Amino acid sequence: MAIRCPRLYDEVMHPNVIDDPRAIEDLLARTHRIAVLGIKTEAQPEQPAFNVPRFLVESGYDVVPVPVYYPKVTTILGRPVYRKVADVPGPIDMVDVFRRPEDLMPHLEDLLAAKPASVWLQQGIHDDVFAERLAERGILVVQDRCIMTELRLRAALRRRALREDASR
Repeated sequence: MAIRCPRLYDEVMHPNVIDDPRAIEDLLARTHRIAVLGIKTEAQPEQPAFNVPRFLVESGYDVVPVPVYYPKVTTILGRPVYRKVADVPGPIDMVDVFRRPEDLMPHLEDLLAAKPASVWLQQGIHDDVFAERLAERGILVVQDRCIMTELRLRAALRRRALREDASR
């Protein structure tokens, strides 16, 4: 089933480009290891590209830092740094991307070589051509959403459901 993306003047997106809340919830439920492309360092703790990955670590995810800058940095969040996603050993469930839309395409071949199960473009990051290229290769893609916000929302909904069940 194709998903309609309202941002595209009613163009039909590849079914691997997901925007449906249930599909996103399913994706998050099976995600454990997340490479973060464009991660910032501890020197920028106020930046979303640092505090979102820190939240992921605190939430129990295995986060793999893949910074674009900071060539002398060897660890971020106490974890070894990789310079390309394809250099990360082992399977990657998701690549969480902190890059401007105009800077995405130079990372396409690296992402395709890494073969992650999914690529998550953070809030404000949207490129339909980039997303389609990944989707055509079997990679699930989420665009223009903050993973931290999505995880917090789902946690709040679970707590609410538990309270409602307890009050019955």
